[in-house]
Amino acid sequence: MIILGIDPGSLTTGWALLKIHGNKIHYLSSGVLKFNKETPFLERLTEIKIKAGRLMREVKPDEVAFESLIFVKSPTALIKLAQTRGVLLSEMVEKYDGRIFEYSPNLIKSTAVGHGHADKESVKKFLDMVLGKREYSTHDESDAVAIALCHALNRKTHLSAASTNSKSTKKRIPKSKGGGLASALAHKIG
Repeated sequence: MIILGIDPGSLTTGWALLKIHGNKIHYLSSGVLKFNKETPFLERLTEIKIKAGRLMREVKPDEVAFESLIFVKSPTALIKLAQTRGVLLSEMVEKYDGRIFEYSPNLIKSTAVGHGHADKESVKKFLDMVLGKREYSTHDESDAVAIALCHALNRKTHLSAASTNSKSTKKRIPKSKGGGLASALAHKIG
């Protein structure tokens, strides 16, 4: 099982690949899609779509995990992020129908360190501890690794919630067990 984690952004989009083999999780690769900031935003959406399509053809994941939209102070920034996310999803939704998942920033952080308001440095320390120490080119890249890891650790809960939701209209989001999962799941991470 190959999981692609995506941290969307209109100038840089982080991505990460993790592999689940048995009950172990392995880091495969990660990086950043960079988009030309000089290009007007609406024209940049074409570049985003092309690069996302190329990434999907190269990595061929089994499942894709996104960070859900977050509150930002600037409505313009939120609109650009939403449009970017929409373009990324449009490149994936048909082929990966039923295999695209999203997680709130708080759940991603809670999965890593036990509470949803952790800073990026705490999350990076968790990633280093469970997947091995490595340098990431940007926070977008390390965030994508955290998103993929969150999905790997929560996917069974998320999948069972999704199958339950297919019978009802109520949306359920998996809850963290709290207390940080690094030590509790250390035996699953290789």
